[in-house]
Amino acid sequence: MTEVDHPERLAEALCRLLPQTQCRQCGFDGCSQYARAIAEGRANINRCAPGGRAGVLKLAQLTGREALDIDPEYGRELPFAVARIDAARCIGCRLCDAACPVGAVSGVPKHLFAVIESSCTGCGLCVCACPVNAVDMVETGRSWTDEDAQRARAAYERNRTRRHERALRRRRALEQSTARKSDILKQALLMAQSLKKQ
Repeated sequence: MTEVDHPERLAEALCRLLPQTQCRQCGFDGCSQYARAIAEGRANINRCAPGGRAGVLKLAQLTGREALDIDPEYGRELPFAVARIDAARCIGCRLCDAACPVGAVSGVPKHLFAVIESSCTGCGLCVCACPVNAVDMVETGRSWTDEDAQRARAAYERNRTRRHERALRRRRALEQSTARKSDILKQALLMAQSLKKQ
């Protein structure tokens, strides 16, 4: 059995060929979900605008499918650009940070946020999230490379793990808080019952 004979292995091989920008333009929640959809025959190989024509050719070679042009419904191939936040317009709402799939946004809530451009994948999700149009995409004059994609995928996995762990901590804290309040209410109820009996 070859790499492409098993859907899970095919999905992983396809994912390695995608640019890992996690932009969701393809209609899926990230590159791995898109790769899985291709492997399962639920999506065409021409939905990845950031990967461009070269990306479609790689996917076609692996799958044996026809190398179609990028489907305009899912975007168009553009020069690589990174996000920049205008300090004069930023209100510190943190929505850009929450939208960034790779943790490339840093800042202090209610003050100022900035993009770590060396970590930015150019996904543009922060542009859509910003309520005051403080984020612009700026062309860098360079191309997105396979090495960039590998770094981006590692950053995405780290960020996803970090967010998952943060959510678990919040849930545990909420459960503990709820349990404490429940104990206090039980004690108050018992005390009220005891006073009634007197």
